[in-house]
Amino acid sequence: MEQKIVTSSPADYILTCIGPEIPPPFFENLSSLLLEEKVTICQSRKLAERQVHCIEFSLAEMSGTGQTHRSAPTFLMKALSPLRKRFGVDLVIQDIDAYALPKKLVVMDLDSTLIQAEVIDELAKEAGVGEKVVEITRRAMNGEIYFPDALRERVHLLKGLPVTTLETVYKRILFTPGTIEFIATLKKRKYKTAVLTGGFDYFAGRYKEKLKLDYAFSNGLEIKDNLITGEVSGEIVDGQKKVSLMEEIAMTEGIELNSVVAIGDGANDLPMIKRAGLGIAFNAKPSVAAAAPNTITQTSLTCILHLLGISEAEI
Repeated sequence: MEQKIVTSSPADYILTCIGPEIPPPFFENLSSLLLEEKVTICQSRKLAERQVHCIEFSLAEMSGTGQTHRSAPTFLMKALSPLRKRFGVDLVIQDIDAYALPKKLVVMDLDSTLIQAEVIDELAKEAGVGEKVVEITRRAMNGEIYFPDALRERVHLLKGLPVTTLETVYKRILFTPGTIEFIATLKKRKYKTAVLTGGFDYFAGRYKEKLKLDYAFSNGLEIKDNLITGEVSGEIVDGQKKVSLMEEIAMTEGIELNSVVAIGDGANDLPMIKRAGLGIAFNAKPSVAAAAPNTITQTSLTCILHLLGISEAEI
């Protein structure tokens, strides 16, 4: 789609649409739904058309409507939700002021966000308790169990596992598609980057070094005599701790929280997702996706760059 001016009205919102494809009926339905909400398209621009299709729309409320939605785009998300379900297209709406504010810090979960695994589940498979731990992890990430208790219970089941297993698991874990390009693009644009994970220090440290991240915070996995003791050392990084760490990093870097992007998939990521200027549930657990302000279901992390106005040619 070529960039096309539809109206000269100043924009109130930015709507980003991302999907494997965006067919013509999508645009027809979009226009109709926006008209019902007395919102018009100012302009559009194509951000991607190879791995995914992405189109960004500038939207404005029609003059004389008397509506006061400028700082609350959630009313539009509710109106446009049928499009997501019918066409499999992710929709993210941002206030124009929030969108225009430069983002400077990106904080991310690790397991099932930057990498395609839950590390503790992989360790449990090596210990022969995979099914039990996987079920606890599923419930914890969906918010059904208090995270610290779930973590201690799972780590206890790893007692006696040789420390060499950590390297074995690390070598077989794959990055989420687009991770390398995503981080490289952020670094090129001088973003600060941080991993805040409820996982373990061995893995967080390795990925911090490999991806050249600025910060990494995680849980300590206690090891004695080259064996995992089944205990967690230090303060547990749960949902509230992630928020505290995000705030501390932002303060250290002199960055306002409105300029922070937070990304994660589990219930323990939801507090920081809600607190950040732009919070994104990425391929999240059902309860998390339902509660998060923004949701992306595409496979590649590079899709998140489009929410910052970055095109595929710039990745």
